[in-house]
Amino acid sequence: MVLEPIREDHREGLFAASLDPETWTWIDRRVPGNRGEFDAWFDHKLTASAAGTEWCFVTTRAADGDPVGSSSFLAIRPEHGGLEIGWTWLHPSAWRTGANREAKLLMLAEAFDDLGAMRVEFKTDARNERSRAALEALPATFEGIFRKHMLMPVAGVRDSAYFSIVDDEWPAVRARLEASLADVGGGGDA
Repeated sequence: MVLEPIREDHREGLFAASLDPETWTWIDRRVPGNRGEFDAWFDHKLTASAAGTEWCFVTTRAADGDPVGSSSFLAIRPEHGGLEIGWTWLHPSAWRTGANREAKLLMLAEAFDDLGAMRVEFKTDARNERSRAALEALPATFEGIFRKHMLMPVAGVRDSAYFSIVDDEWPAVRARLEASLADVGGGGDA
């Protein structure tokens, strides 16, 4: 997998990757159900990335350069050494291929090694077992549940499960991710 900062030339490939409705069950706002919704989402990501309020990355296959999803740095707090990795989605063809783990490794390296983060956090719908298992496998530390945290367009009222990795844990997390990606097949993530 390759992570690239979102660019206009990703629009068509990312739109094609966004068309499976199963991708959006656990996302916290209405996302690409049609071209207009996708373009509004994509334009927001371009604008937020340019402004530095979010950093959106497009996940592409190294073999062919085709986009299969995206993930973002959110809640960027340089004054506190923290940020969130979120808004992660992958086309179902990339599920259980190692793509999510590889993208997380690249983003965590950027956060801890390049940006000097002290804390990286993640949140997911408490009902999203696949995402929770992937976060636990990093391993990220489960911190608790924010009850009735959000209203979801597809899944209703959401309790959010929070996880984190802190800088003291990063070397062990990196080693575990690198070892798991070296395994043949690399599958087992969301």
